[in-house]
Amino acid sequence: MAARRRAVTSVAFVAGLAVALAGCAGAGGGSSSGGDAAGGDASGDSAAGGEISVIMVNNPQMEDLQTLTADNFTADTGITVNFTVLPENDVRDSIATDFSAQAGQYDVATISNYEVPFFSTNGWLTNLDEYVAADEEFNQDDILAPIADGLRGEDGSLYGQPFYGESSFLMYRTDVFEEAGVTMPENPTWDEVAELAEATDGVQDGMDGICLRGLPGWGQVFAPLTTVVNTFGGTWFDENFDAQVNSPEFVEATQFYVDLVTEHGQPGAANSGFTECLNAMTQGGTAMWYDATSAAGSLEAEDSPVKGLIGYAPAPVKETDSSGWLYSWAWGIQEASTNKDAAWEFVSWASSQEYEELVAEEIGWANVPAGKRTSTYENPEYQEAAAAFYEATEQAISSADPLDPGVQPRPAPGIQFVAVPEFAGMATEVSLQVSAAIAGQTTVQEALDAGQELAQAAGDANKG
Repeated sequence: MAARRRAVTSVAFVAGLAVALAGCAGAGGGSSSGGDAAGGDASGDSAAGGEISVIMVNNPQMEDLQTLTADNFTADTGITVNFTVLPENDVRDSIATDFSAQAGQYDVATISNYEVPFFSTNGWLTNLDEYVAADEEFNQDDILAPIADGLRGEDGSLYGQPFYGESSFLMYRTDVFEEAGVTMPENPTWDEVAELAEATDGVQDGMDGICLRGLPGWGQVFAPLTTVVNTFGGTWFDENFDAQVNSPEFVEATQFYVDLVTEHGQPGAANSGFTECLNAMTQGGTAMWYDATSAAGSLEAEDSPVKGLIGYAPAPVKETDSSGWLYSWAWGIQEASTNKDAAWEFVSWASSQEYEELVAEEIGWANVPAGKRTSTYENPEYQEAAAAFYEATEQAISSADPLDPGVQPRPAPGIQFVAVPEFAGMATEVSLQVSAAIAGQTTVQEALDAGQELAQAAGDANKG
């Protein structure tokens, strides 16, 4: 069933959205920071000079961009880029506030395929079709179709360009598996993963069998957990937007997830997100990790202590053929921006093949913000540097189906989220209950019974 999207007109809702847009798939490491990329003058909106303000999440790939911009983009164009770099929860709050008010404080922001549908419907984003058509060097046809399609509005126009794209897969220590005498199946099921977590738990001192997100947030614990729900036969809503949060399938999936992470996962799992699991995998604290494909670049970086020791398997399944999510961190230009031409110059550069080659030259091919261009996956140098994971990543992205991620019809697109504005706030509230269950403060059934009422209110807002 086609998504039913509505313009957001409620001031109270916008305020709630700003608070709730927290922790999303692929959140990376790095500390809160802000900074400027110097270069050029501030003489107005022109591809030959000017100044723009960019707000972005503090993931490693964005931090690389910040270090490369002044000496390359600004030196070539004369456009000064003033960066605001914030942790994911904070950056979503700031973007939602500024874009919903059309305050124009930021010309460009990191958004995703979750926000694009309703940000564009509400007129908060610049339509990029004319810019793409006029830019002969950008090569829109090179963008992977699943990623590009997720950045189109309901009118079919492009409102974002990807910085990198991702799905999810299972990462595991091949040397630890050998030591434990176990083998990763070619297409693992979640039941098999649970057995492997038990077999590898404690094989090495201080090593857990698996790391899974437990941190509250619609895109923290519920990014991986919703994919588990999907493949266990559950869903947030049926095709009529009736909530299914305390259905037997949703409960079974959540109970499985909670049991797995509490029995064989990391200590303090209720406070663990992407960054904590990345650190655990990098530092030898876990034998397996189910999370974003974009993590592989950090694990295989030249200075990574586990480079060459990681295997990559498809997202585990139960009732479906695949279960990986689909997500992209992308660039959106605020409709209220008075510097749109200069903003497009930056967006087209940061999303380009040229930029990926710059990262490869300056930092390394494994650090390229990939997952978006066909040319990257056809590049022999990238294939060599990313040999351990590039095929698994491309396959995960291409097999993700946001229109049909489970066993029943859905009322709106999305795999690890439901693409309606109310989802972020509602799922964040439910995630607090699930994290409490992971911490042993409540039961899964109690958590999801409470979540059912919240979900039904969100569903009711989308009926009719």
